[in-house]
Amino acid sequence: MTTDTKQAETGKRTYLPHLQVLLAGGLWGGIGLWSRNLVAGGLTPYSIVLLRNLGGLILLATLFLCIDRRVFRIRIRHLPYFFGTGIVSVLLFTICYFSCQQLVSLAVSAILLYTAPTFVVILSALLWKDKLTKGKCVALGLAFLGCTFVSGVWGGSLNVTPRGFLLGLGAGFFYALYSIFGRYALRYYSPFTVTFYTFLFAGVGALCVANPLHVVATISSPPMVFFALGMVVFSTVLPYLLYTKGLSKLDSGKASILASTEPVVAALVGVLAFGEPMGLSILLGLACILVSIYILR
Repeated sequence: MTTDTKQAETGKRTYLPHLQVLLAGGLWGGIGLWSRNLVAGGLTPYSIVLLRNLGGLILLATLFLCIDRRVFRIRIRHLPYFFGTGIVSVLLFTICYFSCQQLVSLAVSAILLYTAPTFVVILSALLWKDKLTKGKCVALGLAFLGCTFVSGVWGGSLNVTPRGFLLGLGAGFFYALYSIFGRYALRYYSPFTVTFYTFLFAGVGALCVANPLHVVATISSPPMVFFALGMVVFSTVLPYLLYTKGLSKLDSGKASILASTEPVVAALVGVLAFGEPMGLSILLGLACILVSIYILR
């Protein structure tokens, strides 16, 4: 193998985790394309929590039964890591986030959710002594500023109830914990194993928040089945697999900031799919987030 070939291979390995996390954020950002249509069809926020998590579990179990059953092998003593990623993070995050959207504007809920990278950077510094470099701090600030622009916080007045504020802050905190618990689990297991057991806990836990028979009856029509599959495949399973794979090669703070592509894609979905206006604030937000990603390259 020539020197140039080796350098090219090294470059691919270096940037691939970044691309995986960026793509995961983008796929998460597309969730509105599915969730808005599912809510219009009769699903409640709690029903969507069940659909995402239990649907993700069923899809992952089917996939790995067919292609690689080694994914299911874990040690009992490591189950607390997956309780952390599945119940404490994914399940509680989705409950808080969808509940928050019922009480405050989508702009406020999005801003509060993207306190997550701040929590991740701080916890990573405390738990693993990850360096709080100037570049990371600047990228963190730009990413959050970009999220506020994309969410439209500078465009008008926003009403926030105390309960809505706490739910939004809780969504950001629990969202952040996936990167923390996931990093512990990735010391022992592949990204595929971590993702499967995350959804095993989240899917079973979600049975406590909604009636599965009601969800099945509501999504029985072909259009609803299409939207449900879109949410489970493209805005749940695939991005979690990509993010967990990228997280295995990146520090938690950097991965969380890179995933800030989510609100940008969410804004573009609103513009392209639902006719929402593309204003200057969205363009400024996009610029801030792209610069933050460039800093972390």
